[in-house]
Parts: sequence; structure tokens; C-alpha cells
Amino acid sequence: MRGWHRLALAGALSLIAAPAAMAAEHPTAATTPAADGHAREQALQSFQRDLVSVLALRATAQPLLGAALLARPLPKQPKTNSFHALINRAAAASDAGPAEQWMRLADCDAKADACPNTGALRKLEQQAPDNAAVWLLQLGLDTRDMKSAAARADLARAAAAKSYDDYTGSSLAALSGVVDALPPPPATQGAAGPVGVQALIVLGNARLQPRPALPVVATLCENAGEDAAIKTDCLKLGKLLEWGSSPLARSLGLHLREVLGDADAQAQARQQRRDLIWQVQNYSQLALRVQDDPALAQQLLAIAKQGGTEMSQVTAVLRAGGVSTTAPGSWQPSAPDTGQAAPAPAHSP
Repeated sequence: MRGWHRLALAGALSLIAAPAAMAAEHPTAATTPAADGHAREQALQSFQRDLVSVLALRATAQPLLGAALLARPLPKQPKTNSFHALINRAAAASDAGPAEQWMRLADCDAKADACPNTGALRKLEQQAPDNAAVWLLQLGLDTRDMKSAAARADLARAAAAKSYDDYTGSSLAALSGVVDALPPPPATQGAAGPVGVQALIVLGNARLQPRPALPVVATLCENAGEDAAIKTDCLKLGKLLEWGSSPLARSLGLHLREVLGDADAQAQARQQRRDLIWQVQNYSQLALRVQDDPALAQQLLAIAKQGGTEMSQVTAVLRAGGVSTTAPGSWQPSAPDTGQAAPAPAHSP
């Protein structure tokens, strides 16, 4: 697929999906013996269970969303403290909104090919009809089910939407708002102390956010051929995605402009994509340092608590760390690692 390797690169780097996600899963592998690293991993998992137990007593949407996110990767959770129970309580809370329904998308059985959760998707179509991300989720389902006319209608709805938001910023805010409900035990801590543990847990669990299968959108738009209506919708959608909530959405928007725009638009898109990859790579490097740098960890948590989108938080973290959001003139992205996995589609559990 023309140009898609660059989009996959930006997507794989999105948030902390590649090196920093590994750090969250194996926080001490590079600095301590294997036995000590395993012991800290076990202590972190136990601490996360304790956090869920405390937060399960809450009754409002945001802390329950945070509890559900913390519970999702934990094996053998009690039913009352499971991801399923907590995310459904969060979505049913009187102050719940689209962010809770968005995470309900992941409350499904992937082995039964029942993802994303169609009940949650129907609710989102009612609650957030002007969010292009909702219609791109539906486009992925209709494409999977070979409903080409429905997929075309989904594309038109997405192009006519007012915004694109996959609610990662909401999840980061929910996690950062509850991760201090208990003090982290000494066995979980690295050089940054308690705040480093908190930042590590926030980053590690936010990466589980559902996302639309954006490669499907790229395929549909690239195959528009002489269909002027599809091309028009794809260009409209691309402009929307360029200002979307996530680095991956912005990357797809730039990709569509590069593929479908005129020569000047293509050149601008290439430069802006280069800046985007610079931003995400540098954010990933900062994320890797949170367990050893207490000032950085505190900054990241403070920015996450303010909410906003994933893209706005990435930009804020870079500026707080003194990193330019524009790539130096001589800088070029490194070649993609052929063994690097592409981002998982939205229906992954």
C-alpha cells in the first residue's frame, strides 16, 4: 500500500506502543538482574490489584473508568472487580459520557469474533454522532462483513463529522486521577520513587485504548480511482484527522493528503509527517525515563490530569521537556524495523 509503511511506523510509535510499552511491561529488565526484575513486576501487578479493589468502591464515572483500565490486563480478577463489571458500572454512572462507552468497545470476546462490543458502538453513535472515530469503527465492521454500500455511507458520515477523538486523553486523565489512591510499596519503586511508579502505571495501561482500524480507511481512499465523490470525502476526512486526537489519526490525515492532494499539498504533508514522527519518537524516549526521573514523571502526571487529547498531551510533554515540536533540518526518521508489529485494530481485546 503506497506510503502505508510510514503510517504504520507512526502508529507503532503512538503513545508508548513500542519501546515504552515494553518498559511498562518489563520495568527493570535493563537495569536489574532477571530475578529482581520479575519480583518488581509481581509487586507492580499486586499493587495494581490493590488499587482496583479500592477504586471499585467509587460510584462516579471517571474513577470507575480508571479502575476498569487498571483491571483490564490483570488475570483472574474477581467478578466484581473485573474489567467487564467495572466498565459497565462506569458506563451506567449518572455522569458517564462517550469516553466510558468507548472503553466498553473492548468488553467483548475476540475469540468469538464479537469485537468491538456492538452495544457500545450503538450507544456511541447516539452519544457522539459528530465524532468521526465512531463512524470509522463502523466502517471497519462493515468492511469486515463485506457490506460495501454501508462502508461507503460510513465514510461519508465520518467525513461530515466535526471532530475525531478516540478518548485516549480521557483515559490518561482517568488513570492519572486515581493512581495515587494508594501509596506504591517500596518493592515497586525505581529511582523516581512513588511518582515514577504512578507515571509508569498510567502510561502502561493507557496503551490498551481501542482504536479504529485505520488501514482499512487508507485502503478505501487509495482505491478511489476515478470516483470523485469518494476522493472528496477522503480529503475532507483527511483534514479532520490532521487535527484529530491521536498521532495515528494525524498520520493517516497527512497520508491521505499526500496520496490525494496536489503537488504542494503533498510536499507540506511529507514535512508535517516528518515532524510528527520526530514528536512521537521523542515522546517515547521521555516516557522511557519516567521511572528514573521524578521531575519528568511529575510533569507527565500533571499534564495527563489536565485531560485534553493524546496529541495535545504529547505536545505539552515535549514542550515541558524542552524538546522542539519541529524536527531539525538535518533529521530524518529511521527506517522502520521490519519485525515491528503494526498497531492492533479496535476489535482486539
